[in-house]
Amino acid sequence: MDNDYFSIDAILAENQKIQCTFKVDIPDMGHLAGGSDHDIKSLTKAPIPIWLAYIMLFSDWADFTIPSPFGTRVRNALKAEPRSVKLSNLVGAGGLWYGFGKMVMDILSEEQANGISEVLTKAFKGRLLEVIDQAQHFAALGPAGGGGPSADTAQSFREGLDGTERELFALAQESAKRMKRWHEGNDKARR
Repeated sequence: MDNDYFSIDAILAENQKIQCTFKVDIPDMGHLAGGSDHDIKSLTKAPIPIWLAYIMLFSDWADFTIPSPFGTRVRNALKAEPRSVKLSNLVGAGGLWYGFGKMVMDILSEEQANGISEVLTKAFKGRLLEVIDQAQHFAALGPAGGGGPSADTAQSFREGLDGTERELFALAQESAKRMKRWHEGNDKARR
């Protein structure tokens, strides 16, 4: 995912909200906190879209906590078994967990950003092989599909894929289908 102005993925990732604690009173902006108050008071906590949080944080008007999709609980689950975590459920809006993580990294200190980067990289590497394997498996099955308990596990896995992983899954599946057609075409030509 890039930070291109016209990138839908970037827009969706920037629209994710992070919990901010305001350091100062901000007049006439109470609507940001979602309440009926006219002003935002110091120490008020409110979820703010990340695109707006940049301004608040760099102006030193607010602090934020690392969002729960990158908290200790998720990190421990990813360390234990990256494939078991449903990344799409962690962030909503198309399940762009990796994109949201990159946006969060942009506002963290270098040390914290390196920690998030490591989590994102390890999760991606730990899940990539399974994504490709599942894509090739279901491409080989064809339109008939598969049944049984393994199909339920695979379906559950695919539902938990991040948007980036879903794109890779579709590309790998299409690639496997084309390879199969090419191979079958060459077999017919040899006969």
